[in-house]
Amino acid sequence: MPRFVAVYTMKPEDVVAFRARPRSEQEAIDRAGLKAWNEWCKRNAAAIVAADVMVGKTRRVTKSGIADAQNQIAGFVIVEAADIDAAAGLFQDHPHINIFPGDGIDVMPDVTGPPLERPS
Repeated sequence: MPRFVAVYTMKPEDVVAFRARPRSEQEAIDRAGLKAWNEWCKRNAAAIVAADVMVGKTRRVTKSGIADAQNQIAGFVIVEAADIDAAAGLFQDHPHINIFPGDGIDVMPDVTGPPLERPS
């Protein structure tokens, strides 16, 4: 079955706004969101190939060196589905965009080919 990478996105300014809320509000959102996230995982367990990976601050490596950077990537998960529409449909009710301050979930086909054999 085809595999798809779903990347959770979150604008840096939305993270700042969330962290500016009262601590009790943040904790309430976290509790509700994590409960809903676990329920989402249970409902979609058959499609999930790799567990969610959430990420922190970024260090970018370029030809010029290594430096702090910002992007909108909050994490990712790999799922299996019949096609990209079915894969995207899995995320319509996802708590990342319905409870947490995530702004989107980008769903892309995994186009990785078979591993190349290394010479002995």
